[in-house]
Amino acid sequence: MIVLGRITVPYGIKGWFKIQPFGDDPLSWGKMPHWWLAPESEAPDEQWVQYVPRTCQVHGKGLIACLEGIADRSAVEPFSGWYIAAPRELLPRPEENEYYWGDLIGMAVYDKTGGPLGEVTGLLSTGVHDVLQVQDGNTEHLIPFVSAYVQDVDLNTRSVRTAWHKDW
Repeated sequence: MIVLGRITVPYGIKGWFKIQPFGDDPLSWGKMPHWWLAPESEAPDEQWVQYVPRTCQVHGKGLIACLEGIADRSAVEPFSGWYIAAPRELLPRPEENEYYWGDLIGMAVYDKTGGPLGEVTGLLSTGVHDVLQVQDGNTEHLIPFVSAYVQDVDLNTRSVRTAWHKDW
């Protein structure tokens, strides 16, 4: 499963909820016939539950949506914090130098000298550009995901080469 976003909180009283989208084209998944929801982003495939989206639209910096079968606020409240995903085969193939966030999580990150910086543990969307969260023990590096700092992403070796320094 490729995680597309996360349900944050209910919105209104008619079963709508707010979504924090992961990626830069969240309205495209409003066209998908099904969404899959699970409480954990790393849940095994059999724990993802399929739902039919009724509607999905931009609201501020995120989205609001509602699903068939969820008709009021009390029905949507238990889904706060749950993840929205889709099977990889139903998603479009990323363009060159584009990646699904889920593909980057867990990748090894190396600095400009080839030394290890840590592992990608998450991404942040700042509105201007995404930021890699790289964890190495107690040290976290926040590396802008732009060509000035991210020199190469290799899906085969699951590694990211950066123009970053360990002391930054």
